[in-house]
Amino acid sequence: MRPDTPAENVDHTAEAARLERTAGLYPEDAEALLLQAAAHLELSGDRPAATALYDRLLSSSTPLDDPHLVRALKASNLWEYGHEAEARAIIEGVRAAAPRDPAPWVIVAEALESHDELEQAQETFTQGVTLLLTDVPEPPYATHPLLFGRHRVRRMLGVPHDEWDTFADTLHSMPVSLDELHDPKRVWSLGSDNPAELEAEISRLRAELGAYREALSRPFPVAVLHWTAGELAELVAAYPSLAVEYPSHEEHLQTIEGSLRELASSGTPNLGIVTGTVPSYEAFAASELASPEDATLLPQYATTLAARGRATAWPPDRGAQCWCGSQRLYRACHS
Repeated sequence: MRPDTPAENVDHTAEAARLERTAGLYPEDAEALLLQAAAHLELSGDRPAATALYDRLLSSSTPLDDPHLVRALKASNLWEYGHEAEARAIIEGVRAAAPRDPAPWVIVAEALESHDELEQAQETFTQGVTLLLTDVPEPPYATHPLLFGRHRVRRMLGVPHDEWDTFADTLHSMPVSLDELHDPKRVWSLGSDNPAELEAEISRLRAELGAYREALSRPFPVAVLHWTAGELAELVAAYPSLAVEYPSHEEHLQTIEGSLRELASSGTPNLGIVTGTVPSYEAFAASELASPEDATLLPQYATTLAARGRATAWPPDRGAQCWCGSQRLYRACHS
């Protein structure tokens, strides 16, 4: 599906089938592709088929990158078509596992929220926030929905602001405040006959829509291609002409960091790194009916890997290991 395809024109069943076929061609990316396929099946209304894809991933002999995310999505989907008891059991399992990724926390908390389990939703949001953000001065962008979701649920419960709510307010950059966006009384204004109230609500909805559009404006990162030392040696040995692009592995790493810093300074958002392999690159070149020695394929290959969900966000979070694989902290390696 093209990024600019209007949602109402998407054949979700056909798109899910296409993604399943693509997963068969690229088994190393099957997790990301099948999760996208399951999302399309949910949108098409075929929730049992989406559950079958989640089960397929969870029963696979290949270890998953994020099994907690798959379980959270399965739980949310199950609850939507009547399997509440199983969904609740999975949600409790996700909470007990205490994943370090914010996405599973957001999904299970929002599942509870959407079924009016507001107290449990607040507990889940709070558990995730406490685990992931205690003593973190600069919360990663991916954790913002945890703070915003917690603020929303607590606003609906009518409880006073605490430090986390105040923190969420400072992160929110839209012209309409979080308190306004999360005001339970807003829903009443939608049924009002007062034009002024309706106009005010339209302004609030536009602000929310702007936030969603900002988050979705780039579906995958602008990614720079990275080769490990072993893969780069194999690549240059097989295709000597590429030595012009990669004089040495050390210079390759320096070029990556320099390119990303230059992109960041120019204002380019959503940057990332994708790691290539020689067999994958050769398969990509074959699919383009081109020779792997064609250096113009390299940025196209990077973009394709990013579109398949293979990108790692840059720069790494504070205290994280460096992207280069040195096992050192980023700030002591390439920062």
